[in-house]
Amino acid sequence: MANTKSAKKRILTSERNRLQNRFYKSTVRTLTKVFLNNLEIYKITPTDENKKKVQTLLNSVYSLIDKGCKKNVFHKNTAARKKSQLSIRFKTV
Repeated sequence: MANTKSAKKRILTSERNRLQNRFYKSTVRTLTKVFLNNLEIYKITPTDENKKKVQTLLNSVYSLIDKGCKKNVFHKNTAARKKSQLSIRFKTV
């Protein structure tokens, strides 16, 4: 256990940051899986409604990745790579 006041503060800060990082990373993974599942549905039945749904999911994943990048959860190149891979998947349909 920490002895000094600054060490105790540091423990609290690092725990807060760990939870925030975990939230962003797990939510991006979950939304990516949802996006890919809906993309497969769109491949099978290409309707305007399905395309709109996939596009809104892509936008929400982009938004969350950008927010995570801004809060230093993701490195900028990692965020760019994730977004690029998702857009390539969407364009190939």
